[in-house]
Amino acid sequence: MAKKEKINDRYFESGRSLLPGRSRQATALLEHCMLCPRRCGVNRLQGETGFCGIGRKARIAAYGPHFGEESVLVGSTGSGAIFFGGCNLQCVFCQNEDISILHDHEGNIDAHGGDAGGEAVDGRQLAMIMLELQEKGCLNINLVTPSHVVPQILEALAEAAAMGLTLPLVYNTSAYDSVETLQLLDGIVDIYMPDCKFQRKESAARYLGAPDYPQVMQQAIVEMHSQVGDLICGRQGEAVRGLLVRHLVMPGLLEETAQIMQFLAHKVSSETFVNVMDQYRPCYRAAEFAELNRVLRPDEYEQAMEMARKAGLHRFEERDFGRLLALLKLDPR
Repeated sequence: MAKKEKINDRYFESGRSLLPGRSRQATALLEHCMLCPRRCGVNRLQGETGFCGIGRKARIAAYGPHFGEESVLVGSTGSGAIFFGGCNLQCVFCQNEDISILHDHEGNIDAHGGDAGGEAVDGRQLAMIMLELQEKGCLNINLVTPSHVVPQILEALAEAAAMGLTLPLVYNTSAYDSVETLQLLDGIVDIYMPDCKFQRKESAARYLGAPDYPQVMQQAIVEMHSQVGDLICGRQGEAVRGLLVRHLVMPGLLEETAQIMQFLAHKVSSETFVNVMDQYRPCYRAAEFAELNRVLRPDEYEQAMEMARKAGLHRFEERDFGRLLALLKLDPR
């Protein structure tokens, strides 16, 4: 196990030396923003906003130790989650629409107040948040919905690393990421956690507003795996480095689940660590789509798990019912 910990140390030391240069490269991209597949072309350095609704500064909706993530990310001290405002997708079933959806159904920016999506922070402020999470004993820094703020993250990491940040970095993404932007993170991100949403362009267009999502997602995940490999865990079972994939099983769309599992097993790796999630519930605009306006049935979830096994996958998130019950007791809802 000591060898695995040294791997993480080496990645971090290498990443720290890369940070200043990568930060400058990424920040320059904001002048004519092509960071994500939307390729809006706006000048975010001057405060202009494209599809994601975020200009020069990142917005933070919330941060703190998070115990609702995968067990390999949480441990006993929690994952240091930082929830970024804005998003480059428009999921009709979004569970965080109050912080993620900063535009209307046609993709126009909704200027509903200056605090939409959270509080605007500069690089130093974001760096201090990362260091605060480390001081609280969090297991990692969990960057939630980061695709549209990679330059701001790199800017903050350059400062945080110089001030002593050593925690593994988790890139918690929808997988609507451009390969070119992901390459700026090579040697810096320790754990990639993409969400494989849909495999058919018709579904992606209808439910995400991004018909190219399947192709983009596949290319992004192949790139992520090429950078960090299969998931490696330390002596306490904590994620140290590698790829961890999420898939939210959708009602009535099991055929796409099967296709996604085949992709992961045969185009990425049969050792891919997968969290097959059953917690779908209608949120945001899901009621407008009759086929999505219901919860997942238990038999659908069991079929999804069988599809994953038949594809050749065998490393799954094991649901800790004791921990889930404890979380439910803490949830005022």
